[in-house]
Parts: sequence; structure tokens; C-alpha cells
Amino acid sequence: MDGKKIFICDDDAGIIDVLKLILESTDAEIIAESRSARAFERLIKEKPDVLIVDLWMPEVSGEQLIHKVRSHVELQETYIICISASYEGEKIATDAGADVFLAKPFDMNAILSLV
Repeated sequence: MDGKKIFICDDDAGIIDVLKLILESTDAEIIAESRSARAFERLIKEKPDVLIVDLWMPEVSGEQLIHKVRSHVELQETYIICISASYEGEKIATDAGADVFLAKPFDMNAILSLV
């Protein structure tokens, strides 16, 4: 993962901390944003290789953010992993354009293998 960027967007600081801890071993640059309303602007600036996004967030939902990323020409190649505790999350995430859906609580090895 040398030189790669992973962007995490989740309104739960605990989830961000856990993901950072898990992903430290990848040698990727980890960028985190807990306010979804600020995420899209930062995504355009950072142009990450991978976006890990929660589905249910205040301000801008993960579904809305995924749609915006997929419709922006500079971000279309971003690999999107959507995480959620929602029962219907997988359908919502894949319909929005996520590459993969992981149910919370997620397995650490599943995250690492996807990244």
C-alpha cells in the first residue's frame, strides 16, 4: 500500500480510531473526517485510493456521499467500502455505487484484505 491514501468518513470517533489502528500496518496515508458535510471537499483535495464510509451520518449520509464521489470525474476510480449496522445497508450502499459493503461490527481481517 506504499503511497496509497485511505480516507475514512464516519461520525463515530471510536470507529475512526479502530480503523486507523487496523490500517496502520498497511503503510498507507490515513485521512479521517468525522463531519460528513466536510468530506466531499476534502475528498476532491486528497483524491484517495480508498474511501471507507459509514452509511448513516448526520448532515450528509454515506449514500449521498457515495453518489457525489461516483459522479465526480476525478474520484470515479476511488474504491469505496461502505460500513453500516443497517439491515438494508448492503442494498443501499451497492445501489449508491459502493464497491463493497461490510456490516458493523466488521472483521479486522476483512477490512485489511479489501484495502
